[in-house]
Amino acid sequence: MEQTANHHAGKVISVIGPVVDIEFEGGHLPAIYNAVRVASEGGQGTTPIDVVLEVEQHLGENRVRTVAMEPTDGMQRGMTAIDLGEGITVPVGPETLGRVLNVLGRPWISPTCQ
Repeated sequence: MEQTANHHAGKVISVIGPVVDIEFEGGHLPAIYNAVRVASEGGQGTTPIDVVLEVEQHLGENRVRTVAMEPTDGMQRGMTAIDLGEGITVPVGPETLGRVLNVLGRPWISPTCQ
């Protein structure tokens, strides 16, 4: 577990549906409601994933419980999790008027429009 560009890294220790437990080292625990990203490029039969999670609870023993904002399909124990240092934010303003955004602020595209 290391620190990457001012962001602390941890390891996934449990995945149960959208609930993911993550362990951080060195006494660093992300604040409640901080965003955490788990990403993997795949390889050797694994699916590439890029999932954003939100910290909901400090469990003790340098562990946090998070809830995924996207499907956790393909997530495995031992994957690296990066604390993004801030909560999930969504853009607002004239450029977003009339658009449908998901919980992460990404434009939602209807499957019928593709």
